[in-house]
Parts: sequence; C-alpha cells; structure tokens
Amino acid sequence: MTCHILKYLVMSNSKDNDEFTYLFDGKSMDGWHMAGTGNFVLIEYDKSLQSQGGMGLLWYTKKKYKDLVLKVDWKVSRRNDNSGVFVRFSNPGNDPMIAVNTGYEIQIDDTAMPDGNPLHKTGAIYNFAAPLNAQAVTKPVGQWNTFEIEVTAQKYIVMLNGEIVIPEFTGNRNTEGYIGIQNHDADSRVSFKNIMIREKRQ
Repeated sequence: MTCHILKYLVMSNSKDNDEFTYLFDGKSMDGWHMAGTGNFVLIEYDKSLQSQGGMGLLWYTKKKYKDLVLKVDWKVSRRNDNSGVFVRFSNPGNDPMIAVNTGYEIQIDDTAMPDGNPLHKTGAIYNFAAPLNAQAVTKPVGQWNTFEIEVTAQKYIVMLNGEIVIPEFTGNRNTEGYIGIQNHDADSRVSFKNIMIREKRQ
C-alpha cells in the first residue's frame, strides 16, 4: 500500500510540474498592456520582448494569481541594465508605481545602481530581501538567465539559473494579483521570453 501511495505522489508532483501555462509564448502579446511610459518590442528572431524607454510596466491583464510558480527567461544587453519581474500587484491602470507599492519586484540589476546595495541586486526582492550569491550564478551579458519564483500565501522563494537565491521571504502584501515586467529607463534594453506560470493547488 505504501509503495502505491508514494508512486501516486511522485506521479502527481511530476504532473503538477508540467502544468505550466504560457503568458507570453513569443508569438503574441495578447492580454498584455502597458502602464506608464516606454514600451516593449516583440523581437521575432528569438521570440522575445525587449524593453524600451521607461519607467513603465507591461502587465498581464487576463487574470489575477494567488499561489503560483512563475518562470521567466531574461537577458541584459549591458551589465548595468535595470529591470524586474513583478508579482501579485493590484490593477495598475496606467501607473506602474502601483505595482511597486502593492506587489513585489524580483530585481534585475547586477550593479545595483547607484550604490551597490544588496537589496537592489539581481535576484533581490527589491528593498526587502537580498539575494544569496546571485552574482556568481548570473550569466554574462547577452546570455539568457531564468528566474523561477514560487509564492505560497506570504512565502516567497526565488531561484536564478537553478540556484536558490532567496530561500524564504515572508511578505505582508497582496495574496492575489497580477504579473508584470518592467521597462526601467531609456538606456536599459532587457529582453524576456518563455513567461509561464503554474497555479498551485489551494
């Protein structure tokens, strides 16, 4: 009996891991909307979105999410590019600061401009939790990185390129909200692709 139960649990977990849904599949920006200034351009040859101008936020309007696992591939065009992935924020309308103030941002900025503050480095939950050894696992300029962000109730775990950089952060903001990516400034050209999500069972 025990063997059958264990086998069932392993199969169930394996099935859950496969149940990701693309929010952006490289072909269409359906469901995505800009808040603030600047925009994102669809780059056809590598099926990605590249940030231009800012500060703004491209957010997925079709659904709010509770407990989730979010996977995002991203790359920078220069070492001091700045961007981020936002999770579980309130409807921003045309104001990207609503995402800043109601959700959490997983930061992209290897140099943590302007002062090198670890709370602003790649992999940080911006202003709240500094990453572990993110500099060592971030890939060179022009190469794709992968965030995996797991959120359960108020517990946040962040992985960068398969390495845990935020083992656990306990938040106190929204338990449900939208997903978005940031275009931070005119000098930063950050690309995103394979944005996919799995909703965790309640």
